[in-house]
Amino acid sequence: MLSGLALLLLVCLHMRVQGKPRSQSLGCDEYLGSGKVMDKCGVCGGDNTTCRLVSGVFKHSLTKIGYHKIVEIPEGATKINVTEMVKSRNYLALRSRSGRSIINGNWAIDRPGKYEGGGTMFTYRRPNEISSTAGESFLAEGPTNEILDVYMIFQQPNPGVHYEYILPSEKSVGPQQPNHRPEGNAVNGQGGYDHHSNTHQENYNPADGGRYPPRLPDNQVPAVQPPRREREYNWKMTGSTECSASCGKGFRYSIFHCVHRLNHVQVSDALCDSSSKPSPQEEACNLQPCPAFWDIGEWSECSKTCGLGMQHRQVLCRQVYANRTLNVHTSRCRHLERPETASTCQLKICSEWQIRSDWTTCSVPCGLGQRSREVRCVSNVGDFVPDEECNMNLRPVDVENCDMGACAKSWFYTDWGNRCSAECGMGVRTRGVICLTNHISSLPLEGCGSERPADSQVCNNGPCENRIEWFTGPWSQCSAECGAGSQQRSVVCLMKSDEGFTVMPPYECSSLERPLSQQSCNLKACGAKWYHTDWSACSKTCEGGFRVREVRCLSDDMLSSEGCDELLKPAEKEDCNPEPCIPRIDENCRDKYFNCNVVVQARLCVYDYYKTTCCASCSRVAHRQSIHRGHS
Repeated sequence: MLSGLALLLLVCLHMRVQGKPRSQSLGCDEYLGSGKVMDKCGVCGGDNTTCRLVSGVFKHSLTKIGYHKIVEIPEGATKINVTEMVKSRNYLALRSRSGRSIINGNWAIDRPGKYEGGGTMFTYRRPNEISSTAGESFLAEGPTNEILDVYMIFQQPNPGVHYEYILPSEKSVGPQQPNHRPEGNAVNGQGGYDHHSNTHQENYNPADGGRYPPRLPDNQVPAVQPPRREREYNWKMTGSTECSASCGKGFRYSIFHCVHRLNHVQVSDALCDSSSKPSPQEEACNLQPCPAFWDIGEWSECSKTCGLGMQHRQVLCRQVYANRTLNVHTSRCRHLERPETASTCQLKICSEWQIRSDWTTCSVPCGLGQRSREVRCVSNVGDFVPDEECNMNLRPVDVENCDMGACAKSWFYTDWGNRCSAECGMGVRTRGVICLTNHISSLPLEGCGSERPADSQVCNNGPCENRIEWFTGPWSQCSAECGAGSQQRSVVCLMKSDEGFTVMPPYECSSLERPLSQQSCNLKACGAKWYHTDWSACSKTCEGGFRVREVRCLSDDMLSSEGCDELLKPAEKEDCNPEPCIPRIDENCRDKYFNCNVVVQARLCVYDYYKTTCCASCSRVAHRQSIHRGHS
């Protein structure tokens, strides 16, 4: 049997023969210098063809607050990544198909950390809610051993959730995946490859019907095979691991070491057959419950972008048991001081109003005018910012009225007009006269006074010859106070001379264009008014009925409107024909039986015989009953 030192010398000698020793790295197949690496499917030396990537983005618009399913992760999935694309007030949740909550179940928000579920470990991340814009996520290496459902706890519009995972292809191609058990690819303690191990799937080729040594790279040192030897070493249980939890149920596992068969002295594990090593036995430990604790969530965003605001966080009483963190009643945390759930916050000092100039001079030299000043919203660093960043209720006044005292007044007038009111004979010409405020206060004006300058004077364009003209009177008032109406005026044919006017027959002016004697007028728009139809016929001819009519509010253009005064709305229903009904007297209807009152009391009037025999009595009863039914 070669010793370990002899084996080492042989290896060094071989490398010296080949040339200078080179730095070699260990491949994923445990061979030095093979250069093989794991592909994304987890296959050593693979080409990524034995699996497929499944990915997508959940962008559905949601409206109902609560849990909404995003996607299901199949059994066997690896490289799981579910990430919210933008930070929001929504939360991601994970639940097994059996209904067991893994992350954020039952309306309880878990803290970021690691959570076991579906045969793998999920890392739940929730970035800082104030300083980060990244959304929350959870990741897992996999593979899963059951179907898992991903949910969103919807509270605000969905910004989008990206998900991806890897699944094995239905038909694997490329190199086979090796068995990754730690003992399966180990190099034994003698430095040679253990060909007696049957755990290396890549060493078996069904086409050759047997085993063969693995092909080594060209630069790989050939392994020196030790001679077969009898089994001298056995596995022996030497103790157990520490409990995985100090409380709330943990687990410990038995430890096996390789020992000499005869003296039971512990030796290197490489001397024992790794395939015969017993599996560690699991044993529950530390079953006593852990003390409850306050689980503190992240602070929410500040309620105000500047100035003093409020922020909140979730505080839950929780307890750990069997590697699960459960929500419990707050009374279990009474031995601890409860953390605050609300706090004041201030992201920055608010902007404030500043008066940047004095008042301007008044806009008028006398009388009432206006003056202004500059008012700006300034940030806490002195920059001008939009007014919306300051409190508009506290904005200083920037425009106000100013009184410069009474102004002097005087008469203002135009030049006389050049046109006389009469083409011949005596007429008048006019000018404009008005009392106005004079802004030139230095003039010694004493006001308009009571003597108004003349605004008309006599004019004469020479003597008139006999002339025939149409003369018109003033227009009458409009026939309607609002809306369309008409107005009239008198139009007469007159002959004008120096002696005066003479009325002539209309045909004397037939050669002249006759002025209009009537025209339409519209003083103002009436606006919406109530219109109604005639009353309908009365519902009854006597004993009080009712009649109805339709009432509508119409605008000036006869379209439906809501601008009418409801207090002025005409009635749509009224009573009518209140007079009592007079029964029609039939001379042939009389009582033929001397005791018809007994017939009435016995209610026999429903029979035709008694209706005829006691016609008058039965008719009176029927009339009273009809009146009673009408009133009820």
